[in-house]
Amino acid sequence: MKILVKSAKIIDNESPFNNKVMDILIEDGMIKEIAPAIKLKKVDLEISRENLHVSQGWFDSSVSFGEPGFEERETLENGLMTAGRSGFTAIALNPGNDPVTDNKGAVSFLRSKAEKQPVSLLPIGALTRKSEGADMAELYDMKQAGAVAFGDYKRAVMNPNMLKIALQYAQNFDGLVLSFPQENRIAGNGQVHEHENSTSLGLKGIPALAEELNIVRDLHLLEYTGGKLHIPTISTAKSVELIRDAKERGLDVTCSVAIHNLFFTDEQLQEFDTNAKVLPPLRTKSDVKALIAGIKDETIDMVTSDHTPIDQEHKKVEFDNALFGTLGLESALGALLQMFSVKTTVRLLTAGKYRFNLGDGVIDEGYPANLSFFDPDHTYTFQKEQILSTSKNSLFLGKELKGKVYGILVGEEFLAS
Repeated sequence: MKILVKSAKIIDNESPFNNKVMDILIEDGMIKEIAPAIKLKKVDLEISRENLHVSQGWFDSSVSFGEPGFEERETLENGLMTAGRSGFTAIALNPGNDPVTDNKGAVSFLRSKAEKQPVSLLPIGALTRKSEGADMAELYDMKQAGAVAFGDYKRAVMNPNMLKIALQYAQNFDGLVLSFPQENRIAGNGQVHEHENSTSLGLKGIPALAEELNIVRDLHLLEYTGGKLHIPTISTAKSVELIRDAKERGLDVTCSVAIHNLFFTDEQLQEFDTNAKVLPPLRTKSDVKALIAGIKDETIDMVTSDHTPIDQEHKKVEFDNALFGTLGLESALGALLQMFSVKTTVRLLTAGKYRFNLGDGVIDEGYPANLSFFDPDHTYTFQKEQILSTSKNSLFLGKELKGKVYGILVGEEFLAS
């Protein structure tokens, strides 16, 4: 099968064609030729769009759907379609299903459900059985079945010895351990960031200290054990400092930040919109400023949509009773391009592939076609009609965003947006 991409600006720092407008010929799923103008009498598919840009396929390191157990929130099929039409060629799926993804059978089930989809589903296995924190899950077996990392989604590892043993054990098979940064005994029943706004609104707060204490502990454990640690969705200025220092000391640690924690502050809570109830909570302007600085100096390795579909029955309720989480896949590109350059945005959307061992996807001749297509200049107001997910709990509704996704190409399969 021959596919011809016409007049696309290539955004890929690793490609010799970076920042050049080129035609790209794909044959049998491989990039056959890249040239200023490729003329063929017949192709099976031609991809041509206004202001077409192309990059390596995007990856999201923290995505939740629902299936199995919460299909009313999102199915695997529709979730993967949403990811693809949002520009992502691969997602790491959190283990917060019912039952929890804590064994090789559960990992194999997820992979089998997604094997015919253009978007790669990469399961994250739970670190502990049922994500209850008491006993370590079958990490090696899950790794053999296709799990790319191990962590209890939105649940801190409260027992430090559990994390110590996991970091030591995972080194035997180059496993990546995730540790959600929250000290629950400090966070308590908090709903939002502990600050002036939480006091004025009468909402229970989660102090920044709850996150930072956990990160300090985890970094000390990593220094003691060695291994590979990923800290998902940091949210405070001090967290950035702690991880920056750890990297300077040579520790093998990476971290991510949720896009909504860059785009919004806790001032978003004034209307008691439950879509703004996220974990970690929205923080202050000074925290956001520090997070953005951490992205620019690459202390923060990647961003995530932290996509979490929640059905209306658990969102359109009193703020205290609403579940944490917002959608993020559909708005990821648009929000990032409001804050960063095209170059930085693409870096943030692809950097996680290396930490999660997805292989090399350089846009060059002889490499597999794994591409995301977009227009970085299109501006629009994000509306409910643009939500592809089954659930509609997006914090970005009504916000001005920038950038339009045209679709993805994986091998010979083109999924248009």
